[in-house]
Amino acid sequence: QVQLVESGGGLVQAGESLRLSCVVSGNFFSINGMGWYHQAPGKQRILVARITRDSKPSYADSVKGRLTISRDNAKNSVYLQMNNLIPEDTGVYYCNAQIQSYVATTYRSDLYWGQGTQVSVSA
Repeated sequence: QVQLVESGGGLVQAGESLRLSCVVSGNFFSINGMGWYHQAPGKQRILVARITRDSKPSYADSVKGRLTISRDNAKNSVYLQMNNLIPEDTGVYYCNAQIQSYVATTYRSDLYWGQGTQVSVSA
């Protein structure tokens, strides 16, 4: 069983910063790409940042220059540094990860999601 647990959300004022964390645990042997998604109230979940296993990042245009994704493979973790937050950043942030595992000698590659962490930015 694989679990992703996010943390680090909260209520902040515009212009402040937050650092989100996501830790992967369970029975697996490798994590490939990892990502962070944002779901604003009443809207669809959208990708804001992704990072490859060798730490090559990519970002949605709307967050370039304000958000930074990073990972620590030794800790099975991915992070999202959020600077100069704006009210439009409000919503739930989810991490996901492409996980490689063996189940009864069968190789599997599955996409797992965390439960989300709430970020609220006041004007």
